Amino acid sequence: MTEGVRARQREQTKRTLLRAGRRLFATHGYTAVGLAEIVHTAGVTKGALYHHFTGKADLFRAVLEQVQQEVAQKVAATADAEDDPWEQLQAGCRAFLAASTDPDVQQIMLIDGPAVLGWSEWRALDEAASARHLAEALTTLVETGVITPQPVEPLTHLLSGAMNEAALWLARSTNPSDLADTWAALSQLLQGLRLKPTHAVVASD
Repeated sequence: MTEGVRARQREQTKRTLLRAGRRLFATHGYTAVGLAEIVHTAGVTKGALYHHFTGKADLFRAVLEQVQQEVAQKVAATADAEDDPWEQLQAGCRAFLAASTDPDVQQIMLIDGPAVLGWSEWRALDEAASARHLAEALTTLVETGVITPQPVEPLTHLLSGAMNEAALWLARSTNPSDLADTWAALSQLLQGLRLKPTHAVVASD
């Protein structure tokens, strides 16, 4: 067997474990899933799992990274579909809130993620996945004079924190209208950043 074939088999095993872990974590939650169930679902041995991951927590971390990257890509694609920078920011924020209502995203990224990894590591992964896009959008808006001139880094953290907190709340919400209400509140928050257009005053004769 060539090394290339072995490498492909190892990669296939890893993808299989990620799929099985993701399905089980999303359906049952992290604490209710055991290693035996994961390897059985994946159709591999525990030794194969330990070849790729140090244990269940490490597999979960990889699944979480995958979910966060997918959400970030969806947000970026939705924003990029708009031509106007302000509409890009709003579309991206709406897409993030909408993605956070997906049951799989809620369970893995919002409920189990902070509990399993701890808040600091969860935030670091979140920043790596999505904060860069938000910072780029805000930088463009500052540079083009759409929002009030200000340091972008603290503004990025403030908005990211607000949206993450809203997403965490939505993950535990049972009221269907909460998503619309949350977006209405966030929209008002964003509008507060926008510079009001100035109108020239024409002197009367």
